[in-house]
Amino acid sequence: MTDPGAPPGGPAPPPPPPPLPPRARTTGGPVPRSADEALEIGRNHFPPVGAPGGPSGLFVHEFAEGYLVHAGWPPPEDPGACPAQPGGSHVVIAKQTGELTFLPHFPPPEAVALYRRLRARRPG
Repeated sequence: MTDPGAPPGGPAPPPPPPPLPPRARTTGGPVPRSADEALEIGRNHFPPVGAPGGPSGLFVHEFAEGYLVHAGWPPPEDPGACPAQPGGSHVVIAKQTGELTFLPHFPPPEAVALYRRLRARRPG
């Protein structure tokens, strides 16, 4: 006996799984010798600090494999409103090769953890 409230042809299929996290993009570049050099390299990948709609500052988080360059943004005028430009990214500059990796805008510890997971999955 069938359920009179069930859709024709059987139960509805389950919802699709959530999308996979975005893949990091990588590109080569100069090898930084310090956090200050990493910051200068990173500046090329963000709007100018203080520009309208631009970051209020750029920051460097150094870790064993590289430098995470990320932007600080001014607080929104209306904290309840949707962001005018959602999203954003971080730039990781590898200490050994200068390779750039663009990651989603996560807090620094989570961005570094994602970078390490992505590097571990790479062949060679």
